[in-house]
Amino acid sequence: MSKKKNQVDGAEKPKSMATFSLIWVGQLVSVLGSAMTQFALMIWVWNETGQATAVALMGFFTFAPLMIMLPIAGALVDRWNKKLAMMVGDLAAGLGTVAILLLFNAGSLEIWHLYVIGIFIGALGSFQWPAYSSAITMMVEKKDYARASGLVGLVGSIAGIFGPPLAALFLVMLGIDGILMIDIVTFSFAIGILLLVKIPQPPPADDLQKGVKGVFKDAGYGFKYIYNRKPLFGLQMTFFVFNLVATFGMVVLNPMILASTGSDELILASVQSVLAVGAVVGGIMLAVWGGPRKKINGLLGGMIIIALLFGIGFGIGRTPIMWMIFGFAAMMLLPTLNGSSQAIWQSKVPANKQGRVFAARGVIAQGAGAVAMVIVGPLADWYFEPAMSLRGSLAPTFGWLIGTGPGAGMSLMILLSSMASMFVAIIAFNIKKIRNVERIVPDADPKYRLADYKKRLVRAIKADKLTEPEAKDYYMKQKNKLFE
Repeated sequence: MSKKKNQVDGAEKPKSMATFSLIWVGQLVSVLGSAMTQFALMIWVWNETGQATAVALMGFFTFAPLMIMLPIAGALVDRWNKKLAMMVGDLAAGLGTVAILLLFNAGSLEIWHLYVIGIFIGALGSFQWPAYSSAITMMVEKKDYARASGLVGLVGSIAGIFGPPLAALFLVMLGIDGILMIDIVTFSFAIGILLLVKIPQPPPADDLQKGVKGVFKDAGYGFKYIYNRKPLFGLQMTFFVFNLVATFGMVVLNPMILASTGSDELILASVQSVLAVGAVVGGIMLAVWGGPRKKINGLLGGMIIIALLFGIGFGIGRTPIMWMIFGFAAMMLLPTLNGSSQAIWQSKVPANKQGRVFAARGVIAQGAGAVAMVIVGPLADWYFEPAMSLRGSLAPTFGWLIGTGPGAGMSLMILLSSMASMFVAIIAFNIKKIRNVERIVPDADPKYRLADYKKRLVRAIKADKLTEPEAKDYYMKQKNKLFE
């Protein structure tokens, strides 16, 4: 492995992915424990209420505070040690699990307790993603950004494969309290790994404001940064609309399976595991392949195909085998979508500004989903499910395609949201500023920006737009300007 060093935003950055790999292992173990806990608690809430609303609210009360806190977290991440910021997120999840365990063992656990604890986990967990993302930028080369993103995606996918079946097994063997104890051990392992490793730090950004008031001012910096770069703004608004309409289907996915199968936990765990296997296969492919040369094609193309597959598999499809086949195919493409997006942003935003900018990305892309989570549950319980019953108002129109009965209303929601998501991506692909974002927005790292200049000059010489001496003169001027 090469010992050479290179410069990123003025900080020394090793080409080795060794540190990233150690952190990745710790996060994998921790997320696996969390996945088991989430599955067990979801089953507990469904058995207590039988309502999609209660399940959706579990996600809302974690997701909403995370979105609210992200801008502040991003401003602090650009000031703090990246490792410390990541540990805050892990510690919050661990303390939340400890609280749930104590309440459960005391026989006092109520559904509203999960909502309150979710608020705590979401608020402090807001530090995790911007800190992890900017740390990755410091640890790996640009050519490995998509690979690293694929490996990060693998964490959730592997947890999705093993989390549900292990949770179903341990629910019988150990009960919910046993699963919670395993989760506590796994988050302790992740924090221990972070304590052992050293993450390179970028130099502080010279535009950071001072004092407490400065933190709140900097919380808005990421939004301004994105807005002032119209191709990036267009790309982020695409995610905003895509995630908004996609959430209307994804929130009811698990309740739809439970309703359609008579609350069969084994089928739900099996479907979740197969989907996660698809994501793992896709993540491994991305880690080996590195993603398409033109990342925007992987991003928007992935959106279109994934939305189509989910619409067919979970909207029209009403059997476990259909859910598994189409879900596997869709999830296999998801790492390419996410990895392509992350690679674009990591290459275009300076590392010492990524905390603020990536926090703003999270709010823009995912914030609308928090609103959708509140609406979707009642919409499913009180309108779509009754309307798709045997004698429901929508049954004559859609019954021939989807069927009727328990879960059919939520299947219709998935179908409609999938089709809308697909059209959002198609429209974005036809907007030049979004389609050409990689060419229009220059790289943040001077070394990569200079390499891009060189490629453009070579093309200009071949097209007889510049002579070779003119190209060399321009190249040297740009080099002196970038590295002065």
